[in-house]
Amino acid sequence: MHDIRAIRENPDAFDAALARRGLAPVAADILAIDTARREKILAAETAQAEQNKASKKIGKAKASGDEAEFDRLRALVADKKAEIAQLNEAAKAEDARLQEMLMGLPNLPLDDIPDGADEADNVELHRWGTPRAFAFDPKEHYDLPAVQAGMDFQTAAKLAGSRFVVLKGAVARLHRALAQFMLDTHTTDNGLTEVNAPVLVREEMMYGTGQLPKFGEDSYQTREGWWLIPTSEVTLTNTVSDTILDAADLPRRMTAHSLCFRSEAGSAGRDTAGMLRQHQFEKVEMVSITTPDAGRDELERMTKCAEGILERLGLPYRTVVLCTGDVGFGARRTHDIEVWLPGQNTYREISSVSLCGDFQARRMNARYRPADGGKPEYVHTLNGSGLAVGRCLIAVLENGQEEDGSVTLPQALLPWLGGKTRLTADGELV
Repeated sequence: MHDIRAIRENPDAFDAALARRGLAPVAADILAIDTARREKILAAETAQAEQNKASKKIGKAKASGDEAEFDRLRALVADKKAEIAQLNEAAKAEDARLQEMLMGLPNLPLDDIPDGADEADNVELHRWGTPRAFAFDPKEHYDLPAVQAGMDFQTAAKLAGSRFVVLKGAVARLHRALAQFMLDTHTTDNGLTEVNAPVLVREEMMYGTGQLPKFGEDSYQTREGWWLIPTSEVTLTNTVSDTILDAADLPRRMTAHSLCFRSEAGSAGRDTAGMLRQHQFEKVEMVSITTPDAGRDELERMTKCAEGILERLGLPYRTVVLCTGDVGFGARRTHDIEVWLPGQNTYREISSVSLCGDFQARRMNARYRPADGGKPEYVHTLNGSGLAVGRCLIAVLENGQEEDGSVTLPQALLPWLGGKTRLTADGELV
């Protein structure tokens, strides 16, 4: 959420930043509501002072036997009480309008991210690895003989409908091994604290990280009112909601492996084949809570943590910075890491690492106490995939495929696969 004081101080800069996202000016509308709200608050405070003044005089009028003055003052107090209640209710209504407007506006992009309309305008930062030259036409993951027995879309459709998959046998073990490899790398080598948190959350948690109110159709809600998390960013980030941390406790770096749920609203017809875009999937998430001055360095650190997973697996990738038209709702700057998928002959997103500034912290009321003991300030939050497990499985399968239908597996996974190095064309680990 945005700082109303910053909008008051420089409305033109606020509109200019939103314009980079392709949005129309709104500062004037925001300030009109804010002005009406403040006027009503001031009027209520003035009426309260008048009520207090009259209340003090009532006793004196009663003691002096001035019944007329007593009745006048008592009527005045009653009128002011009603007026105050009316003004407070009006101020509350204006505040609700203001909060609704601010909650619906995206974060402001950093000055140094590129302008652009969509993903075509994203700017590549660097590449790692060289895509393998195949002596045959590489297949997509779902067409590989090695996975035919272990990747069952037909049974999943019977159980749950489209965009689900049942993983079995060696493929299920490989999927699990990838998640464990990521978690162990992040906790042992990257210094993140592992967290196991609920996948059902209260509505205010979804508001806190920006999934609500604007993107409610992208997630699932239960009859009891809980929401299924679209990513454990929601739970990890909200662990500090309504909290004042000590500066000495920052940065707080967390990771979690969880189920994630997305309705994929608006994505009809996109990536329907295979398990690239599913309603239920698994992800290893990274979240950092830090001070404002450390946010940008933390973004670079988290990006390297995600890239490091791909490098250990020997998977070629490229990292891009998202343009203003593609950056997410809650982010100020985002690095997308795209892994090479030979079956599609292109790079596909496998991680987004985002710096959110104090945008989420204001929504969650998450603050820290500076080391010098000054007034509490809002923390800065970051989140990123480290990585999407299903997409990593796809990349391992496609990049390791052999002409005989088998798959050569990354050496980095040996400790999690019992020393097995290959998935045979019959779907056995050997």
